[in-house]
Amino acid sequence: MESEDVMKVAWFVLAAVLAAAEIALPGFVLLPFGIGAVGAAVAALAGADLLIQLVVFLLVSIVAFAALRPVAARLNRGSQPAGVGANRLIDQQGSVLEQLGPDDPGLVRIDRETWRAESADGSTMTPGTSVRVVEVRGTRVFVIPQSPE
Repeated sequence: MESEDVMKVAWFVLAAVLAAAEIALPGFVLLPFGIGAVGAAVAALAGADLLIQLVVFLLVSIVAFAALRPVAARLNRGSQPAGVGANRLIDQQGSVLEQLGPDDPGLVRIDRETWRAESADGSTMTPGTSVRVVEVRGTRVFVIPQSPE
């Protein structure tokens, strides 16, 4: 195999390795370089010498990096917006299924789902008590008794 053929294969292998590694690392850090490697592979296929391939690799990587930064920033924002995931439960009403107290988690039903719950205000709530969700942490909801309206 000639060195030019080796470089063509090497660029594609590098692109595949970088793209696969991006799956394991968040933030679009390696993907731009994988895209740059694809650009260099195309240059190698077109018959460009190694210096041109390296320049194409760097330029395409820089452009891809700049283009993906806004996407990465948007995806890496800290919290979920309200109404998405478990945060959709905030301000929802439910009822106690299993007694809960200050240091004693219990169960509540919210819509058709059962959640492990803790008292947010330190009060004890017996089964049948109407509650309102005020916070969600992981798989646990924090509730307060719902006053009758």
